[in-house]
Amino acid sequence: MDYHEHHVKHRGEDAFGLVVLVVSVLLLWKSYTIAGFSALSSPGAFPMAASAVMVFSASLVVIGNARRRGRLSGEEILPRTVVLFTALVIAYAAALVPLGFLPASFLFLILAMKLLYRASWLRSLIIALASLALVYIVFRLVFQVVLPQGIVPEDEILAMFRHHPAPEAP
Repeated sequence: MDYHEHHVKHRGEDAFGLVVLVVSVLLLWKSYTIAGFSALSSPGAFPMAASAVMVFSASLVVIGNARRRGRLSGEEILPRTVVLFTALVIAYAAALVPLGFLPASFLFLILAMKLLYRASWLRSLIIALASLALVYIVFRLVFQVVLPQGIVPEDEILAMFRHHPAPEAP
């Protein structure tokens, strides 16, 4: 069913939207206090952009909820998928430091796709590898963000590539 055709409100939907909006505004303000917005490469730029998207999205949800005048449904407030995904996010956060960014994120992405998208194992594996490679290249190699290393000796692996001599031209 399309979201815009959905006329039945769920219990707690209005309050949850407002809570997310307030938290998003607080995160936007907090990210601004990191370093202000002096340049696109400033430490607070990415957190500010992410929280600004959250404020915008939460605002759309709150406005959409206010426009819907449908009756409240008796459906469950916390679907099984939400509970499982929340547990998965908590497990990811707990595994991030001991396992490191690469293995923890890889496992999280595969399991999240299986849970939410119900993709095949092969498709989940390919999408997880491609996504993780893109995120790693952008954040670790381009922006040089230090990510939790964990069990993968990424510093040593990167050092091998950096010190590998380039082939001589003919």
